[in-house]
Amino acid sequence: MGGFCHMTGGSMYKYLLLLTCSLVPCAASAQQTDEVEERVDPDWNAPGHAGFEPVEPTITVTANGLSTAVANTGQPVTFIEREEIEAVQGADLQRVLRRAPGVTLTRNGPVGSFSGISVRGASADQLLVVVDGVRVADPASPAGGFDSGNLLTGNVGKLDLLRGSNSVVWGADAIAGVLAVSTRAETGAEASVEYGSRDTLFANAAAGHAGERYYAGLTASHYDSDGFSAAASGEENDGFRQTAVSGSAFYDLTDDVELFANARYGTGRLEIDGFAPPDYLALGDTEEVQDTDQFSGALGATYYGQDLTLRGSYSLSDTERTNFASDARIAEGFASDGRSERWALRAEYRLIGGLSLAYGGEYEETRLATSFGGIASDAAETSIVGGYAQAGWVLGDLAAHLGARYDKHEDFGGQTSFGGDVSYGLPGDWRIRASFGEGFKPPSLFQLFSDFGNPVLQPEESTSFDIGVEKGSRGASPYYLSLTAFRRDSDNLIDFIGCSVAIPICIDRPFGTYDNVGEARAQGIEVEAGAQLSRGFSIGGQYSFIDSENRTDGSPNEGNRLARRPRHAATLFADWQSAVGLTLGADLRFVGGSYDDPGNIVHLDSYGVLDLRVEYALSGKLTAFGRIENVWDEDYATAAGYASAGRGVFAGVRASL
Repeated sequence: MGGFCHMTGGSMYKYLLLLTCSLVPCAASAQQTDEVEERVDPDWNAPGHAGFEPVEPTITVTANGLSTAVANTGQPVTFIEREEIEAVQGADLQRVLRRAPGVTLTRNGPVGSFSGISVRGASADQLLVVVDGVRVADPASPAGGFDSGNLLTGNVGKLDLLRGSNSVVWGADAIAGVLAVSTRAETGAEASVEYGSRDTLFANAAAGHAGERYYAGLTASHYDSDGFSAAASGEENDGFRQTAVSGSAFYDLTDDVELFANARYGTGRLEIDGFAPPDYLALGDTEEVQDTDQFSGALGATYYGQDLTLRGSYSLSDTERTNFASDARIAEGFASDGRSERWALRAEYRLIGGLSLAYGGEYEETRLATSFGGIASDAAETSIVGGYAQAGWVLGDLAAHLGARYDKHEDFGGQTSFGGDVSYGLPGDWRIRASFGEGFKPPSLFQLFSDFGNPVLQPEESTSFDIGVEKGSRGASPYYLSLTAFRRDSDNLIDFIGCSVAIPICIDRPFGTYDNVGEARAQGIEVEAGAQLSRGFSIGGQYSFIDSENRTDGSPNEGNRLARRPRHAATLFADWQSAVGLTLGADLRFVGGSYDDPGNIVHLDSYGVLDLRVEYALSGKLTAFGRIENVWDEDYATAAGYASAGRGVFAGVRASL
């Protein structure tokens, strides 16, 4: 069966499966698909739900590396499709992600500023982020994580969030989980433009064409805003502008071999606030700007055999940042270039009786280079190689997976990871599930080799467990409910420490260094629910209780809550669509109080934010829309000293061909 057969035939399920295949090999087992279809809610077309039509099974790759229906995995996964992203409106990805359970968010000012995504109380750099299958973390950043402030919604087609450690399939960095971002892949053409408060302009367009044996698509977006002062005490606006393009293509070379390629490029400029003169002790207005250029892409080939799927790929990610003293860009300050290259071979072999085996190997090289004032200061590189195997078994309503992985890092040596999950379908579209997983995160190049580095650092490690029950699934049932209890224990956490003359490494690091000194535990519950109450009227929401605690023996902060980790976070949303094309919607976000520092001294207050939105279909191909963000003009902070957006009003139009 040719890989592109998943595109043709008019089925959105087959089209989605093709996009999913850009991450890992696709499972071609008809038996597996049939088993999923048997689990569709039997009440979907009942008289009380007249007019509703069941959708095809939702496909996930984040949970177990097998391109499988979410009903066949025991790990908690949340999907947000393009339709929902457009319904939320705007460029800010955080306004979309707050609909996902287990997620709390931080930002150092306006859209475009440094933004962190915390999943189940883990730090932002412990979440693995991949865009079209490519790891996009910046190896030159201090912790080697991904700054999600540079990822806007214009080019995003789907978000696939796995919550829980999963280094068996994904290797390094998957302590908190995995956020898989798929860029848009339209057939036809669509464009939108909006304008609003703070002189904000956001425009995006996407176009694509599918033939008998190929698909090619292109997306582009542009964002420009005057913003507001990033420093809460400041008065000068800090703006952000970014232009991004992405493209993807698939071609069936033969009936069994598919070639693929994708690429994404974004360039932006951010005005930032720092520690202001004359004493440089507090955040305030500064004239600094940061230019960022990001590129990521992949190419490869997939073989689709009757029992074997084999996929080989090469991927590249590069992030360049340059700071200037002012927008005039005369005096170059700190600059960095982080680059990673990855070679991967993944396979799935389908055995008899619902058994399958997924296995593969990967090799990655990462490099960083930094300079100050145009003069090179630091350069470092490292590599990691790993392999994994995972067995899967789907028999009727029962599905189970068990796997192991071994990685060899150039600097700290070997690392072994284990994981597994089980899921069982019950009558009435109910399902119980459970999973466990191990994760690890190698020390970053900065933590290892900078002037503050420690070359003998070991990887951060985690073990997570969760158990849950659910009915239906988001977007595929007229009503759904999911309840999950989880726990994650982490150790060897890397932190910056002050130096003592008694520590040998401090002889040439008098201002401090990094060390494996931390332990932490995060546990709690996640609730996700939604209902299509009538034709055109739906409600949904999520609530997360996350108790994250510093458990480092002997630390003065032992027993304290982890910094910037609120215990309570909830989002409620509702949409009503009339018969004449008018749609009204609202999102209400509540976040409990937290602490900004490990000592639990600086408190961040709880807050609530209400957004209202409206759409009106002017014709079958033209829609007008608008929204009011932060209706109550709530004054709040997710990071001490930094401001958040006040009330804003925006309006735009969207057209399709």
